[in-house]
Amino acid sequence: MKPFGLYLVMTDPIVGYDACAKAAVNAGIRMLQLRMKNAPREQIIQVAREIRRITDGTETTFIVNDNPAIAAEVEADGVHVGQDDLSPAEIRQRYPSLKIIGLSTHNLPQVLASRDQPIDYIGVGPVYTTPTKAIPDPTLGLETMRQMIAAAAHPAVAIGGIDAQRLPEVVTHGAENVAIVRAVCRSTTPYTALLHLQSLLPTPANN
Repeated sequence: MKPFGLYLVMTDPIVGYDACAKAAVNAGIRMLQLRMKNAPREQIIQVAREIRRITDGTETTFIVNDNPAIAAEVEADGVHVGQDDLSPAEIRQRYPSLKIIGLSTHNLPQVLASRDQPIDYIGVGPVYTTPTKAIPDPTLGLETMRQMIAAAAHPAVAIGGIDAQRLPEVVTHGAENVAIVRAVCRSTTPYTALLHLQSLLPTPANN
């Protein structure tokens, strides 16, 4: 995968999932993930189907968090899984329609172990403290993040507590791709927030 710049992870956006997804498409966001932790399966499927409709035929790649079965059912482009979820190799075997698999990594050994896995990108985080997970992983900090990105065999996405103020230093420490959660999901104007965040990225990542 080529660098894709901003990666929007939608978790409880205050404007609603549909409006937030439309903002992402209109802003030209290339990677969009639906993350609905602990929501009922049917609710996730209902929201995911609508996001699939919104993103269909656009440059925005639609990823479902954690659940490859749901991702395949709604015809998403891919799935993002954690270290304790179904393995990427099993996902490739069971759900061949999913073109993209992302894997979360939280330390250097996990990055090294990801090198030979059948994945398309890794998440590196949390870079900063974040309240978006009930049981958060240890915060990495910028230097460890830099080391992990440098060791990756796949495109790496920095994630965790990154906002407009922190984005420039994340980029200067080696991140070409950056996941954003609260900085957009907590905004009443997600399109404007996305444009501002994009303006802080190096030009090649925006093209």
